Amino acid sequence: MNFFSEESWINWVDQLSDQDYVVIDDFISEDLYREIRSHFLAKLEEDNFDKAGIGALGLNTVKKEVRGDFTYWLDHEKDPELESFYQLKDELIYVMKRYCFLSIADSEFHYAFYPPGAHYEAHVDQFAERNNRIISFVLYLNEGWQKGDGGELKIFEKDGNEQLIEPISKRCVMFKSDCVLHQVMPTTKDRYSLTGWLLNNPVGIGFL
Repeated sequence: MNFFSEESWINWVDQLSDQDYVVIDDFISEDLYREIRSHFLAKLEEDNFDKAGIGALGLNTVKKEVRGDFTYWLDHEKDPELESFYQLKDELIYVMKRYCFLSIADSEFHYAFYPPGAHYEAHVDQFAERNNRIISFVLYLNEGWQKGDGGELKIFEKDGNEQLIEPISKRCVMFKSDCVLHQVMPTTKDRYSLTGWLLNNPVGIGFL
């Protein structure tokens, strides 16, 4: 089963290639959205989220002045309830390999929870000491989001312009990990997302 038509994928890949990022509204079905959001909220209620840090692997450190979110890393064996999402992820990888000729060897995904007041300073998703992230993926899980709630994703475009993207439910943003400078603006309410990366080396490999 394919989630999207070839035409849709080609259109999105073209946008990603031309402007380094693409924004896709209503990226997933209502059923899949409910499945993912329910799993997110269950893990949050179980207190399974950890304070997010900056830096790769053993060099990771917590600096709340830089980022204020909490994360829960997804695992196929540990989180089998998300089988439909894993199938979508596999389709995404296939498309990126086929149309972008990317050498994708692995992926990593986590939930991100930003409580009120949390933000993430401007950065790129490529670590100085670990360079295996190719494509960044963000899927928003926020219901009833209104202007003024904050939490927008600010993308600094290559022509010098800035784009503010509101984190509304079922909206997906994909961008090139190594060159798109971006930040998460301070949020005034709980902000939920599923975030991940397509990697050109397996998790744990890719150090400069």
